[in-house]
Amino acid sequence: MMRNARRNPEEQPDITPPHADDYIAPAPRVSVQAFCETVETAAAVRSAGEDRRLGKAHLTVQMGGVAGAIEVYRTVPTPNVIILETEDRSDILVGLDQLATVCDAGTRVVVIGSVNDVAPYRELVRRGVNDYVIGPVDTLDVVRSICSLFSASEAVTVGRIVAVVGAKGGVGASTVAHNVAWAIARDLALDSVVIDLDLAFGTAGLDYNKDPLQGIANAVFSPDRPDTAFMDRLLSKCTDHLSLLAAPATLERVYDFGEQAFDAIFDTLRMTTPCIVLDVPHQWSGWTKRALVGADDILIVAEPDLANLRNAKNLLNMLKASRPNDRTPLYCLNQVGMPKRPEINARGFAKTIESPPIASIPFDSRMFGTAANNGQMIAEIAARHRATKMFLEIAQLLTGRGETKKPRRSLLSPIIEKLRAK
Repeated sequence: MMRNARRNPEEQPDITPPHADDYIAPAPRVSVQAFCETVETAAAVRSAGEDRRLGKAHLTVQMGGVAGAIEVYRTVPTPNVIILETEDRSDILVGLDQLATVCDAGTRVVVIGSVNDVAPYRELVRRGVNDYVIGPVDTLDVVRSICSLFSASEAVTVGRIVAVVGAKGGVGASTVAHNVAWAIARDLALDSVVIDLDLAFGTAGLDYNKDPLQGIANAVFSPDRPDTAFMDRLLSKCTDHLSLLAAPATLERVYDFGEQAFDAIFDTLRMTTPCIVLDVPHQWSGWTKRALVGADDILIVAEPDLANLRNAKNLLNMLKASRPNDRTPLYCLNQVGMPKRPEINARGFAKTIESPPIASIPFDSRMFGTAANNGQMIAEIAARHRATKMFLEIAQLLTGRGETKKPRRSLLSPIIEKLRAK
């Protein structure tokens, strides 16, 4: 049974960490046809068709309920998914029996009913109904119902995508993305992949002290659709739980891409990786917008000045409008407290953007410079630094996971590690 999830638009943006039950995996490329009896349900289904998670689905809405569906499918083949609204419990069972005579094998059926009764629900299941939703429904109910038909039935592990982007160039968004991904992998023990999408000037290889021969360029320029085995060969292992899909960081070619250039790469990695962190470059194009809008969670990194405030507000407004059924994108301030620089404090940002930053990362040129030059994360060279704690807190907010307790180290651990290194 589905639950309603309505949001008051006047409420403050919700920065509550997501939970497993809240996550809705995107639907594959399928056809969906709905037969509604009320205009309210028809409006909810049409609105669901505009949600990013149904971006690949082709959804149409007609009135007429079960009777309308039976009449249509007498002459045309049935789609991948049929949504039926019924207000009369006695007629739905008879209608489903009639629909079964014209329904193609493999078609999945969702029924939107008005009575919460166990007995009819069992009868619906016996007749092949895949999901039963108690009305009235809203947009998110419809999205969740359609998507769950495939994520649950196909038994595919679908990973979350977290996109990190700078409100302005040079604000340290890549540094934040790499350190947060490190915290997700090391402290939360969640298998993760960092994808450096700045193919010309990406720094992920330098930050993780890796120089892989293959990476994101091999995948995006491959003439064939990338599969799981192909992507595994391109990944560079950084730690037990963290891998890198590095950028070539060369200027030997121009990196112009179509809007959907990275879709197949993201879809393939989702099948095997619980968390994917996108290091999105500061540029505005069809594919960068698509990567941000299609992500499960978004973090905007800004410095405390006027240009960053304007750009962050514009990004947040655009993303909230494009993702009305998702959690509001988060933002953090970086390089806060730079000597002799006039700054807009967190309160000023919160007043303009109408939500507070989730973190204000302090300026520390020596610490961050040392880490960058050594190819290390802040947690590796200063485990007790304020920024280390902040990166972990950001990781927990983005993934909804608490800190994982590490096993107690044996007295022989240092010796074993040295032998392994040799």
